[in-house]
Amino acid sequence: MLKTEIIEKIKKLKQEKNAVLLAHYYQRSEVQDIADFLGDSLQLSQEAAKTKADIIVFAGVHFMAETAKILSPDKKVLIPDLNAGCSLSDSCKAEDLKRFKEQYPEHTVISYVNTTAEVKALTDICCTSSNALKIVDSLPKNEKIIFGPDRNLGNYIKSLTGRENMLIWNGACHVHEAFSVENIINLKKQYPQAKVLAHPECKEPVLMLADYIGSTAALLAFSATDNTQTYIVATESGIIHQMQQKSPKKEFIPVASSNALDSNVDDSCGACSSCEFMKLISLEKIYDSLLNEQFEVNIDEDIRKKAKKSIVKMLELSL
Repeated sequence: MLKTEIIEKIKKLKQEKNAVLLAHYYQRSEVQDIADFLGDSLQLSQEAAKTKADIIVFAGVHFMAETAKILSPDKKVLIPDLNAGCSLSDSCKAEDLKRFKEQYPEHTVISYVNTTAEVKALTDICCTSSNALKIVDSLPKNEKIIFGPDRNLGNYIKSLTGRENMLIWNGACHVHEAFSVENIINLKKQYPQAKVLAHPECKEPVLMLADYIGSTAALLAFSATDNTQTYIVATESGIIHQMQQKSPKKEFIPVASSNALDSNVDDSCGACSSCEFMKLISLEKIYDSLLNEQFEVNIDEDIRKKAKKSIVKMLELSL
């Protein structure tokens, strides 16, 4: 089936079934282009919850679809590929967090939104990469905190706040972990006028080389408004499609990753930093998922309610 044909079929099915398609910034470019809502994971779930759609198709990874279900329990949530997981989410199992909490019962648990519903249910306050600093700063200076699962984001926030009472979970995103200082230094030599943009999930030595550190959405916004013409981008390469859309005259150079995929997996990227889980979603899988309403995401209601509390608490503190 031709790309134009399958896109038309997806559009027709969305209309017939009153469905919305959400796509994360790290998705393939052709998936981003047909999305009803495009953005970071929590933002997408919030937007979908506002709609009157009956079906949400989430082009992202599994924890994102779970978050959509947490906020929209009455909607049917579909993920086009059940294998679209997340190395960061996998690095913090609910049973492990439960045991850890039992060792430190006096600690407040702050969990990155990149976690399962079960982990969110064990969490006091969720956070995103954009509001993590605000969430931590909202708590008294003497409050003891467990922050997880991303050690790089946790240590970055710890360095900004100067808090010594933060226990950092030892998890990480395999894509952001793979960026090397050597690769960035070499790119800086090739492009001396370029600014380095980095996500806080990157390791500290990489962040030390960055001219700007921020969430995916923040990096996109910065590149669109900053006067520099060339950027070295240390985050998942899918965002470069949107950066180029918003700033067609600027140049964006992805930092090579040891986890880079074969160039035939993502035609917009080549051998750069790509998440194989994100790139599992294709137009064909979106069509099949919507046509057959397959791979529905369901959550135990007790877990869903507890998980929602941690998200609502975050939203309250983020105002």
